[in-house]
Amino acid sequence: MYFNRELSWLKFNERVLFEGMDESLPLMERLKFLAIFSSNLDEFFMVRVASINQQISAEYSQDDISGYTPLEVYGEIRKHVLKLIKTQYEYSKECIKELGANKLNITLRKNFKPDLLKKLNKYFENEIFPVLTPMAVDFSRPFPFVRNKTLYIMTKLRVEDSYRSALIQVPVNLKRVIEFKVDNDYHYVLLEDIIMENIEKLFIGFEVESSCLFRLTRNADLEFMEDGADDLLMVIEQAIKKRQWGDVIRLEVSHNVDKWTLNELTKIYNLNDDQIYKIHGIMDQTLWFSFSPRKKNDFSRKVYQPRIMPYMKKKNIFKTLSEQDIFLHHPYESFDFVLDFIKQASRDPKVLAIKQTLYRVSGDSEIIKALGDAAEAGKQVTVLVELMARFDEENNIEWAKMLEKKGVHVVYGVYKIKTHSKITLVVRRENKRIKRYVHLGTGNYNDKTANLYTDMGYMTCRENVGSDASVFFNMVFGFNNAHNTRYLVISPNDLRNRFYELLQQEIEAVNKGREGFVIAKMNSLVDKDLIDKLYEASQAGVKIKLVVRGICSLVPGVDGLSENIQVKSIIGEFLEHSRIYYFKNDEYKMYLSSADWMTRNLSRRVELMFPILDDLISERILKTLDLYLADNTKSWCLDHKGKYHKIEAKKKEVFAHEILKSLKYDNHVDFVKKLEESM
Repeated sequence: MYFNRELSWLKFNERVLFEGMDESLPLMERLKFLAIFSSNLDEFFMVRVASINQQISAEYSQDDISGYTPLEVYGEIRKHVLKLIKTQYEYSKECIKELGANKLNITLRKNFKPDLLKKLNKYFENEIFPVLTPMAVDFSRPFPFVRNKTLYIMTKLRVEDSYRSALIQVPVNLKRVIEFKVDNDYHYVLLEDIIMENIEKLFIGFEVESSCLFRLTRNADLEFMEDGADDLLMVIEQAIKKRQWGDVIRLEVSHNVDKWTLNELTKIYNLNDDQIYKIHGIMDQTLWFSFSPRKKNDFSRKVYQPRIMPYMKKKNIFKTLSEQDIFLHHPYESFDFVLDFIKQASRDPKVLAIKQTLYRVSGDSEIIKALGDAAEAGKQVTVLVELMARFDEENNIEWAKMLEKKGVHVVYGVYKIKTHSKITLVVRRENKRIKRYVHLGTGNYNDKTANLYTDMGYMTCRENVGSDASVFFNMVFGFNNAHNTRYLVISPNDLRNRFYELLQQEIEAVNKGREGFVIAKMNSLVDKDLIDKLYEASQAGVKIKLVVRGICSLVPGVDGLSENIQVKSIIGEFLEHSRIYYFKNDEYKMYLSSADWMTRNLSRRVELMFPILDDLISERILKTLDLYLADNTKSWCLDHKGKYHKIEAKKKEVFAHEILKSLKYDNHVDFVKKLEESM
């Protein structure tokens, strides 16, 4: 009745990999997807596989909802990962050949020619050698600490009648891929290959028997004790420092590693054979993110410029919001409108207070600067910075400290649960009364990812929504547990039950002879109890169409259980990140949310769901959902056996991302009309 979440996630990453193998994409775009695949897999091992390892070590053997024990799912993970990385490395070799055919030569060590070697050796002497620190291992010098996800070279040295090992970290502050010109050809050479070619210069007087590249992946899930701590910020800072010291989960090593060297690494880290992954190609293919060769733009997708809507050109955002609710679909419509909303609020003398939740922000966030400016201008600025945003903890700590220095009141999340909601409240005095302006979203306040992720935002100054927003902020900033809200649905207290109620309404509609219909779009669907409610709705005759980008534990299309449920996934140019929920028989029908249908979102996080109160906006979102359901170019359909099938266009191609990029419209009515024509 349920698919395993880890194996389902691997199938998501497989779809990412297959997107990188789509020959219709520009070459640099394909390499980017190979890098995304590697980055995703790193995080999967650091968090999910690490958790399974801990269960195995604790001899926990209970089946999960899919019927797997931790040991069984670990075995399945390894089998799938070996298959996927073999495919990735084979295809990356094809991409390297294609680069070479376009005079962008990725020249590996085995292909170094004398003229190139001269340049490499000179570069090594001048630029690399001064940075390197070879670390010998012997009785007085134990094996040095090896950082998470960092490349190292292990060298086997002959010392009289025995062997010794030495370590060299491949510098992370030097370029990984370096350009050299020989005659009229450009060569792109890996930093680690240059070091290995010159390895003997680091061990003069010793015989170098062999060298190999390796990389560790460590358990990076934060573990800390909150109980008895006076300062959560300090506790998390200490936990982050320990992250680099986590248990080793995976060893990646060159496929031609010397047997003695592999035995040494295995003993040092107490590894089992199933934790070792021999790599037949370039190790750590996240390098493609930073690979920037000459003529790069000739092999890249044209950078998309978000649309500037007519209302965005008006200078007074508060006047605009007083006249209409605003809907934003990123990245198709500019995120600058959200930035301008907060900037204007920071400068406007009529604004009394700004309240906001921040989960992830960009490295040079304009929002952070605007909030600081507002506080310095004497406005009441209160911000909840979620310190536990995974792998963004250090950034968020820095932002929190910076904001506090500017006079912003900073709250570090709600005790023991993450705050994942996306909301901003601006309180303004107008005509001797208080007026509240609210922005609600499905994605983070991050101007960089807003150009890469599809998300939706809703802005309004409706009094009842503003009142609910005040209740929400009183709850997360203070000790107010009252959830007396009409429009905003808040987890962990209310959201799960609200979804049950919405599904029950559809069941009751079918029982009364009407059509029951649900469309839900999200990142992941894992929660068992909610899946069971979906099964109940399907058995009652409710038609359910799901667009689930990543993990899906629900089994669709099973007679007597889920025959009325369809599941598809879209993987394309933009990361599908919006959470949209449509219930045909509800008063509001259309909802947006920060929450996926995962147990953590419904039971262990502060999340928000909100109805769309403007009928034209609601109709527009519904038509957008229709487009996602009709997509037959970048879509995959999930069957009852857990296999994803690429949907092929039988007649007309429907490519949701391209249609939304190219559509020309000035308002919601125009959008709906043009979209219907394009489909």
